[in-house]
Amino acid sequence: MDNYQKYLDPRTLAKLQGLELKARLIVEGYVSGLHKSPYHGFSIEFAEHREYVAGDDLRYVDWKVFGKSDRFYLKQYEEETNFACYFLLDTSESMLYRSEQAAVSKLEYAQLVCAALSYLILKQQDAVGLATFDNAVRHFVRAGGHPSHLKQLCHVMDLDSASGETSMGPIFHDLAERIKKRGLVVILSDLFDDVPSLMLGLKHLRHRRHEVLVLQVIDPAEQDFPFQDPTLFKGLERLPEQLTEPRSLRRAYQREFERFLIEIRRGCHDLHADYAALRTDHPLDAALRTFLAARSARLHKA
Repeated sequence: MDNYQKYLDPRTLAKLQGLELKARLIVEGYVSGLHKSPYHGFSIEFAEHREYVAGDDLRYVDWKVFGKSDRFYLKQYEEETNFACYFLLDTSESMLYRSEQAAVSKLEYAQLVCAALSYLILKQQDAVGLATFDNAVRHFVRAGGHPSHLKQLCHVMDLDSASGETSMGPIFHDLAERIKKRGLVVILSDLFDDVPSLMLGLKHLRHRRHEVLVLQVIDPAEQDFPFQDPTLFKGLERLPEQLTEPRSLRRAYQREFERFLIEIRRGCHDLHADYAALRTDHPLDAALRTFLAARSARLHKA
């Protein structure tokens, strides 16, 4: 396989089977385009030194300090695994949408992002968990750090077929109480919901001192509205079908959609939550860059 970069393209990935394989190829495709590996630098955070006492694990001796002082000191860390990431994956019916411009649905794209980032986190020997939801939490996998944990996460994502309406505000309140260990919460959703209720749910997650990264997954047709001929729009999540002349609606529709995106971005900014929009016709390296940049920025602030 001479060009991993092609595995960042959703059109290529759509032809492959198995989320685990896709996750590895996405990450390796991303890494192959970097001068510096993202595997270094956001795992265990150093806290302080303490002097060695008999019985301490020699693996944690700081040999540089020994060379300068001729005394044994150990590096102490916050925890054995101080970084835990929880993915909240929207599996409501609207996530099934895929236009002709996209090779995968919003749900499939979100699953690819979730699997790739999980692979990356587990490579770092950190912990990752997963919750899938529509109008209720359907599956909840506690955070784990063993490499085999990826298999369980992918299995759960394969089980979920998108259905039902979404109700993110109450879901996030529920998960804010379930997720006990403070960590990074990554939300993968189109966010088609009541925005004030959604923001209250995000506020609860922030109140629990979680870092929050919102990845809004958008189909290109939802933003560009490329329809020309009279079109029967099928309602998702119990909305009625609507036959309409799209050219007469385009300007008003795009104005409303951009207003919706601005409201989401502003709400995330006010809550100090990181935000990025991911279009399903774009390569997946955008998701990895966003994740790593957000994580790096948080660590430098700490």
